[in-house]
This record gives sequence, C-alpha cells and structure tokens, in this order.
Amino acid sequence: MSSDIRQLHDDLVQGKIICTALVKSKIEELKSSKENTANYLLEDYALQKAAAVDAKLQKGEKIGLLEGIPFGLKDVYLLQGQPASASSDFLKNYISPYTATAIQKLLDAGAIPIVKENCDSFGHGSSTENTVFGAAKNAWDKNKVAGGSSGGSAVNVAKKYTTFSIGGDTGGSIRQPAGYNKVYGLKPTYGRISRYGIMAYASSTDVVGPIARTIEDIRIVLNTISGKDYHDQTTYASEAVSEEKVNDLAAAKKLKVGYYRSFLESKALDASFKSSFEDLLKKLKELGIEVKPLDFFETNTLVSTYYTLAMAETASNLARLDGTNYGNRAEAENLKEIYALTRSENFTEETKRRIVGGNQVLSQGHSEEIYNKARAVRDEIDDRFAEEFEAVDIVLSPVTLGPVPNVGETLKDPLAMYLSDAYTVGFSLGGLPTLTAPTGTETGIQITAAKNGEEKVLQFANLLKDLQ
Repeated sequence: MSSDIRQLHDDLVQGKIICTALVKSKIEELKSSKENTANYLLEDYALQKAAAVDAKLQKGEKIGLLEGIPFGLKDVYLLQGQPASASSDFLKNYISPYTATAIQKLLDAGAIPIVKENCDSFGHGSSTENTVFGAAKNAWDKNKVAGGSSGGSAVNVAKKYTTFSIGGDTGGSIRQPAGYNKVYGLKPTYGRISRYGIMAYASSTDVVGPIARTIEDIRIVLNTISGKDYHDQTTYASEAVSEEKVNDLAAAKKLKVGYYRSFLESKALDASFKSSFEDLLKKLKELGIEVKPLDFFETNTLVSTYYTLAMAETASNLARLDGTNYGNRAEAENLKEIYALTRSENFTEETKRRIVGGNQVLSQGHSEEIYNKARAVRDEIDDRFAEEFEAVDIVLSPVTLGPVPNVGETLKDPLAMYLSDAYTVGFSLGGLPTLTAPTGTETGIQITAAKNGEEKVLQFANLLKDLQ
C-alpha cells in the first residue's frame, strides 16, 4: 500500500535525502505558499531535531519509521516552549508550558513538527475564516474555503507541505476540511487518543486525529498516538490497527453497508451529490456487497442537539480565559470591567456568539428545557447507533450537503455554517470512528463503524480506493 511516510523513511535510510534539507525545503514552501495555512513556523526547533536525525544516520544507526518525518499540528495543540494561539488574539503571545500527549508520542517516535497550523479560532467554524491570522485558502482553488476548523492542516497535507498533520474534530472539523481538500481525515473513536494538551472546545466530543494523503499513513499515525493516558480519564487501551487486515479486500467485500434514507432524501442535499452517492452504492452492489437503507434522526435534530451541547461546553471551557491567568489582559478601573473588556476585545465574533449561546442554554429556566433535553436526545442517538451496527458493519454518507463554498460566503450566514455540519455531527455525538475518503462525491465520502472499529473503516476505505 502506498505511503508517503514509508517512502521518505526509505529515502532517508538510503541517503537519497538529508533530513535537514527535507525540513528546510518544507519550511521554505510554507513561507512562500499562498494558502495562508501557517500561524507559526517552528524553523529553529525543527532543524535542531532534523540535525539529530542526520547525526544518527551518519553514524550508521537505525532510525524509526517516523523519525525525521515532518508534520504539522493544528494551532490548538500545546508544544512546550512554542506558541499556541488557537488562532485568537487572546492567546497570540501565549507560549505552551507543556506538550500534548498525542504530540509527545510523535516526538518520542522521532517525527518533527514544523508548523502550527491556521484554524478557526478555538475550533469555532467550518471554513478557517474565523481566525485572526486571515482566512486559509483551499488547496486546489484559492477562491474556495479551506474548510474547518482544521483547514490549515488539511491544506498543508494536500499541498505536501507536511507529510501528515494532526487536526482536531469536535463536530466534523477533520472530516470536512479533508473532504474539501481531497485527502484522508480520520475522527477516531472518542477516547482512543488522549485529549490532554489540546485546547478544549466541547470536551465530550473533542477528538484528536490524523490527516494524510494515504490510508497507510493514517494507520501508522493512528497507532502511534493511540492509547490510555492517566492525564485523560476518558482514554482506553486499544489494539493496533493491522496493516494485513486493512489490506484484506476479500474481507472488506464481506462487510455489510448501510446508508441513511434521511440523509439521501434531504432537500438540502445537492442533486449532483445525491447522484454520485447513488452511483457509488450501485457499484458496491455490483461487487456483491450487501447494501441496506437505514432510518435515522432528521438532520435538523442532529444539528440542534450538537450545537446545544457544544455551545454549552465551550461556554464552560472558555470561562477560564478572562485575562487573569492566560493570555492578553485589558486594563480597566475594576475587576468586573477588566473581565468584560478582556473577553469582548480578544474573542472573535463567532466565539462570542457561541459563548452567549452556551450560557443561554445553561442558564436557570433554560437548562432543563434545552440543555437536559439535548443530553437525552444524545442518549437516544447513541442507542440508535448501537442497534444499527448490529445490522450493518459500515455506514456510508456524504461529508457535506454540497460543493465547497467560496471565501466569504459562510461568514455572511452563521446558521448556514452550522447546517453545513448536518452529516458529520451525528457521528460525533455517538463517539464513532469516521473517516473521510476522497471519493464518491466532490467533497468525499464518510465511512463510519461501531466504536473501536477503525480497522473496518480503513479496510473499507482501501476497497473504495481501488473502486475509483
């Protein structure tokens, strides 16, 4: 199976490339790029790491598979001694005091971070336009958005500025930009990878995940960063995803496939997307794969439930940012005014909108009628998923309702931005492993399995790759 990581590893071992030259070339590409994907370049840090790899190779020592491989990380991850802004004015000058667990595992494996990547501020957005660093641009059309909130990460992978990138997915923030930029993006099972050291948006759905150009690279990175972490009590020990099983196409053809009628029959779904999706289902049936329609919640219910809970959680999580302990601080005559000015001046409009919405649904008189009901609906969604994965192994769905928007379109209509997550948020509420694969529709296909089913997801993605 093709792998950019393996190819670079072989080239380094065989002396075809020098690690410092490789890292320097990627950083120069980022400096001259037009997509605006880099918040901070980690040039000195990365070159020191690269020099250490070159020194090992010169001594004839063996290096690990990920050793010397340049990667990017969304600018919501902490890397000790390096900036971490979450694309906000609030934290523009903040320096990380420690390193996120997932990133530390990559460092331990020898991978080299070269860039903190542009994203929607605190993960609040679906286009990487809600950022104080300016909008990131789509890898293939500068008039289109990059997607969000991990837009910079997806674009960097698509343009080969990074070999892979680590994004964050709360309600679709890895899967949607991966689809917009025609790469692979995985939202693993909730709890498979530690969230320690990622700036929280909605803690109950936040997931760390890889973006890459190949399925094998997704598998390699996933196995590296997975595992139980005492810093994050939601994590669990998981088995490594097997390369042999991912490559077993005969087994992939035996998987039962489901799709949601409500998704396909939605009037909001672009006609060409519906046609492309139906064509894919037809090809699968021709291969002898069992395809079964499923009934599910209406997309409006999924979006409403997700945003009720996500806004409530982000209002709670961002309450700590008041200028007292973290980030920029406005001066005023008393403490109350300091808090008010600090938060009003340093949060973006979209972030303030979500904080206000979250405080509203958590307020007395509303929490019982809105927040608690949303939690109850989420439990129903989780139960429904458990039933459906008794009947099928895989669920296929479009990633988005329609084509990639033009720059500026989603900023004009926040409600349209929220509704653009209609096909991604349900799987986040269920904590399910879901991969965007660049096939099937213009913005890709989502492949979802039951919890801890990453192996089936990647196995089926491998089948779809050969079906193109």
